[in-house]
Amino acid sequence: MKRIKSNRILLPDKLFDGYIYFQDGRIHAVSADELPFEEEYDATDRYVSAGFIDIHVHGGGGYWFSDGADAIVQGCNFHFTHGTTSICPTISAAELGFMAKCAEDVRDAAKRPELKATIIGTHLEGPYLSPKQAGAQCPEFIVPPKEEEYLPVMEKLGDSIARWSYAPENDEGELFAKALSRHSIVASAGHTDAIYPELKRAMENGCKLITHLYSATSTVTREHGFRRLGVIETAYLEDDLFVEIICDGKHLSPELIKLIYKIKGADKIALITDSLAYAGVDAAHGWMFNTEFIVEDGVCKLVDRSAFAGSIATADRLIRVAVKEAEIPLPDAVKMMTETPSKIMGLAQKGAIEVGKDADFVVFDEGINIETVFANGVPY
Repeated sequence: MKRIKSNRILLPDKLFDGYIYFQDGRIHAVSADELPFEEEYDATDRYVSAGFIDIHVHGGGGYWFSDGADAIVQGCNFHFTHGTTSICPTISAAELGFMAKCAEDVRDAAKRPELKATIIGTHLEGPYLSPKQAGAQCPEFIVPPKEEEYLPVMEKLGDSIARWSYAPENDEGELFAKALSRHSIVASAGHTDAIYPELKRAMENGCKLITHLYSATSTVTREHGFRRLGVIETAYLEDDLFVEIICDGKHLSPELIKLIYKIKGADKIALITDSLAYAGVDAAHGWMFNTEFIVEDGVCKLVDRSAFAGSIATADRLIRVAVKEAEIPLPDAVKMMTETPSKIMGLAQKGAIEVGKDADFVVFDEGINIETVFANGVPY
């Protein structure tokens, strides 16, 4: 039996002064009582939270999650040092066969003994997106969904694909959404120009998440003078919809982060990095498949600076921005990086410091600087 001692343990409903007891990778007790133990980690005056969960991330530490199992392990281990104990390696729009191969690589990486974080599964971001909301996705790979293409991929890799971002307005008859639901893959509306009725139909067929709200998502438009809700307004109107936000302080201003938090609340928001391979790397230029970008002002941009291409953030930076710039209370900021993404992805053993859950913890100071990361009870 091991334990962590702290006067700042972040539980789902309060800040707790006491001990976390854990054994064999699971939490045994959360108590102020003295129980038998063999080893103690003293985190007095430091915060202890559940491990961070990043459900949308393309790479880090110089490694792309599209470059094979070795790169996936290295990229995940980089993010682990910043508190991410569970992760969804994300693959951008490409030829579907290549995306499927990447999902196989993610599945292989998840079995590697040198991997520290838990790989939840692959996040496929495309290729069934909207050309009108392509953002940094390469337009030449964006296509409408075809059953003869995606069904074999789901049949073969459905157990290792955790989520799939798509544009609901191009899903005729909601066949793609229904297939995702049958295979227990989280359906997320992303890079989409959908209007309210289209997104409502998607919701009725299993879509429950908006991919990076405000980034490549539609807003109010007019048709013959009549205003139509877009994805952003639908996300606010529909209480059941979860949203994810790139909380790097660049993609969204602190004021916009405050607005989303005020309307949706911490129970419906997941913080994501959406980071590219250049997170943690001193680089000024790069490529994501066929899309060229530059790195400046703490973010990746298309070379013409017309739009952002992705972030270079890590999970600790997201919480730091949420707390220090958007003035969100620390417990809620942490919830959006732990408990809420665990609910979105159906991770019953992750996301909170509770008896029976996995012993994944992050120890950090007032400045959200990571001191120690625990995975399945092992400190790093």
